[in-house]
Amino acid sequence: MHNTKKVAKWEIKRNLKSKSFIIGLFLTPLIFLAFLLLPELFSSDDEPATTTVYVNDQLGVYEQLEAAAANTEWNMELTNSTPQEAEEALEEGTDAAYIFIGEQSVESGTVPVYTNDETSDAFMDEVQQLGGPLQMVQIEQLGLTAEEAGTVAQGIVFEDASNEPEQAGLFSEAMLERVVPGAFAAVVMLSIVFTGMAIFQSASQEKKDKIAEIILSSLTPAELMQGKIIGYFVLGLIQVVVYVLIALPVLIWRIDVPIIEYLFVPELLVLLLIAILGYLLYAALFVGIGATMADISTAGNFQGMVMMLPFSPFLFIGPVFSDPSGIWAQIGSYIPFTAPGVLIMRLSLLEQWPWVEIIIATAILAISVWVFMKLAGKIFKIGILMYGKNATPGEIWKWVRT
Repeated sequence: MHNTKKVAKWEIKRNLKSKSFIIGLFLTPLIFLAFLLLPELFSSDDEPATTTVYVNDQLGVYEQLEAAAANTEWNMELTNSTPQEAEEALEEGTDAAYIFIGEQSVESGTVPVYTNDETSDAFMDEVQQLGGPLQMVQIEQLGLTAEEAGTVAQGIVFEDASNEPEQAGLFSEAMLERVVPGAFAAVVMLSIVFTGMAIFQSASQEKKDKIAEIILSSLTPAELMQGKIIGYFVLGLIQVVVYVLIALPVLIWRIDVPIIEYLFVPELLVLLLIAILGYLLYAALFVGIGATMADISTAGNFQGMVMMLPFSPFLFIGPVFSDPSGIWAQIGSYIPFTAPGVLIMRLSLLEQWPWVEIIIATAILAISVWVFMKLAGKIFKIGILMYGKNATPGEIWKWVRT
């Protein structure tokens, strides 16, 4: 174990002194933030969207409403449309809204407003300023008895009366409670997996430089392999910390969501366990197959296919998003190579976690990690000392069986 720690420390120090690693460490989150912020910097506010507001006025207050809306980007027009006709007209998808003002509105204090998907998101907030003229109507029609004064005090509320069902959506509060920890676990897994891919190159480079024998003269192949896996795991965590320190303040600033509150929940521990098991599985493959290559530039189709395994969960992205509890989502949860990504996607979407499936899938993943670590040890022990050519799948299978 002492030698394993020494190898891990050596890999960490060697990479932290590398200019390319340091540049990539800070450049990656900055690029993502640029994609997030640049569209807003280049967007033009010179021509704000104009909403056409049709008013069915049965109280004769249209002129007062126009004056109250003088500071808005609305195009107001009188209309005789009924609510049914308004809904039919809004189906055309134009940026419009229909307001119906009558005696019932004054008595109940609620004005029905019909909108569609194209209507500005801020419209329902802006329309509340039309309540002033209608409150004056209330005061004129009611004597200011205690009961009537209470009615006026309640004000006028413009209520969205559209028949479109309210959808939770990806950024609803309930959804964010699941998506935020899931997204963080995905970032952790991808960061340490991408960093772990450097194991592939590290083992191959040591063979190419012919220093493997020197290293193995003072420690065992198992210690060397384990040290590399631990070292690159720590480097991946360092990347995550840097990403969080750079990106989290910007996200909190730009997104009106209590990210910290949603992030630190008990479910995060389960998601992080899945992410770490996923890294260990892929790391075992990378370090084992990397040791079979004489030169990474001559990697064959087999070695290239292994490098693509971390992206295999994307094969299930469609079925998982369409039905997180469906049969294909369950199958993806039980295949070791796809389980980490599929499980994180599923648990980020499901309201109720299927704990039996989670336990079975995690157990399969943990057993697979143990098996592949053993197999990678056999491959690494022989492959690291083989020079001159890349090992074929047949040769690798022979080493595994010995």
